[in-house]
Amino acid sequence: MSTVVQGSGVVVTGAGGGIGAALARRFAAEGARVVVNDLDPDRAKAVAEEIGATAVPGDASEIVEEARAALGGTVDVWCANAGLASGGDAFADEAVWAAAWDVNVMAHVRAARALLPDWLERGSGRFVSTVSAAGLLTMIGAAPYSVSKHGAYAFAEWLSLTYRHRGLKVHAICPQGVRTDMLTAAGSAGELVLAPTAIEPEDVADRLFDAIEADRFLVLPHPEVADYYQARATDPERWLGNMNHIQRKWEGDRA
Repeated sequence: MSTVVQGSGVVVTGAGGGIGAALARRFAAEGARVVVNDLDPDRAKAVAEEIGATAVPGDASEIVEEARAALGGTVDVWCANAGLASGGDAFADEAVWAAAWDVNVMAHVRAARALLPDWLERGSGRFVSTVSAAGLLTMIGAAPYSVSKHGAYAFAEWLSLTYRHRGLKVHAICPQGVRTDMLTAAGSAGELVLAPTAIEPEDVADRLFDAIEADRFLVLPHPEVADYYQARATDPERWLGNMNHIQRKWEGDRA
């Protein structure tokens, strides 16, 4: 059992299934007091009852105070896991772009605004951002998702570099394919790019706890993402060419 989180008050957003549910289960198993959040109240309640946690359903941007009260007044760990898998290209509707930005970035910003004053005053707090490898790389067929996940990663990075000397711990989880409803929703692009190396949500939780124990910011459940990220930075023309090859294959498969 991890002494780092034992007894901590933990909130996991988007925890009605998938990665969020796996994180909630793992934190509870490690002795944390957990609040399970999801837009779907039935899903939130089911997971909470399973692990002896408290369900606080609703919009992840609006439940900080209710979650804090449910934990006796203090949130020690906030897992910003709720996300929106928005497909589409540059011509996607403005509403699609706005929703992706609101859920994948601004929900994290709003939570941080509410949590930071207390965390900075007491000199401790932990912010866990479920980003996606798309936040380090990109995802074909999903411009709103890719762009907003880049934003989520940038915000987590900014939080870490700005407040780490004041006791804030930040972790950015960047998996590729994970066997969840979101992978299913990715359709043929997900089948081509993500499904072949997809892992279980529990694997993601394991890698997060490895990072917590090691006090490491970047969480890569798929270690090969580090190589892709390095290739993107050091030889962007080659990387873009390789990604365009995948794009053309996807277009051909759909034709």
